[in-house]
Amino acid sequence: YDEDSITIATEACLSCLEGQDVKGVGSLSFATTSSPYREKQGATTIATFADLGRDARTADITDTLRAGTTAMITALDSILAGTTQKAVVVAADCRMGEPDSPEEQLYGDGAGAVLLGEDAGIAEILGTHSLMDEFTGAWRKSDRNFVQSFPGGFDVRYGYNRVMSEVLPAVYQKFGITAKDLAKAVIYAPNPRILTGLAKKAGFDPNSQIQDTLFGQVGDAGAAAPLMMLAAALEEAKPGDKILLVSYGDGSDAILFQATDAIVQYKPARSLMDQVATKRDIGSYGKYARFRNLAVKETTCDEVSTPVAYFRDWKQLMPLYGERCHQCGTLQYPKERVCYECGTKDDFVDVKLSHRGNVFTYTHDYLFPGPDLPYTQSVIALDDGCRIYLALTDSDASEGAI
Repeated sequence: YDEDSITIATEACLSCLEGQDVKGVGSLSFATTSSPYREKQGATTIATFADLGRDARTADITDTLRAGTTAMITALDSILAGTTQKAVVVAADCRMGEPDSPEEQLYGDGAGAVLLGEDAGIAEILGTHSLMDEFTGAWRKSDRNFVQSFPGGFDVRYGYNRVMSEVLPAVYQKFGITAKDLAKAVIYAPNPRILTGLAKKAGFDPNSQIQDTLFGQVGDAGAAAPLMMLAAALEEAKPGDKILLVSYGDGSDAILFQATDAIVQYKPARSLMDQVATKRDIGSYGKYARFRNLAVKETTCDEVSTPVAYFRDWKQLMPLYGERCHQCGTLQYPKERVCYECGTKDDFVDVKLSHRGNVFTYTHDYLFPGPDLPYTQSVIALDDGCRIYLALTDSDASEGAI
């Protein structure tokens, strides 16, 4: 119920960097149109959770639906300039459609992350192309909560179709390719019907070459959609496949990829479609409205933290560090001054904890003043041997199991 673009971006980032040496990652960019903060950088928060070095360069790229691809091209330029060796780009959106509007049903939340670098990876970037276009399509002013757009398909007819009809021929000419040379075209579209018509005009086979937009399963995920669709395309790519990524919003960005031989070994821990398959139904519009703060609920939980506690405990709260006793070797969390096993005082070393584990025990709290009861508290036995007390999210009460 308290999910936002930063929290889901963090999940995508941690999944992207799992098994990677983060010491070589010199920058992180956060692309979104729906940051929960009007004045505070989301990229620093995500980079802290990812345990990047304090010298990492962070930036928020916002206010356009093509922010994700723009962040990728900016990161690529930084790598080519020698500023950094590796860069993470995370895109996430939780856009809000006005209640009782078509957009409320069409928008979806999502996040995607990519790791770019000089070293060989699962795909090589062959080239990029950008087009700037001053056109008011979908917009949201600073004093509004909901995205607005002109009625009657104005954005599609005079914005999207016009820009895409210009950018795709330019890409073919610049890269020296035709539509038939591409294994997949990953093209953002506000709805799949528009994309089908565009694909035929551009020379694509809509049934085999156009990447699923995830519109039917997730909805329009805004700035996150291109990176999510790219992830889905790479999960099915074969060595040598050319993949064209095209975004839209105040113009368009196009990036041409070619899958390498390493794509054969690419096995994500949880594929995008696996995540879609395990989504949970909220159950009612009333609960959705409470989740989104659209309904007034006077019985709420008071704040249980302060900026001082957040500042003091950031290392254990965000990148998840515990401590190991020098005397008996016990690993414990949260960090305390006295070892609960042997009683030794102030003799610990910081240890970065695993992000995987099993439920050791749990309890359902039906009296917690929150919008999604029961509130499940759990003790997790992490893979490294530490036990940690956490709230269990995105779970059904009937599915709890030790």
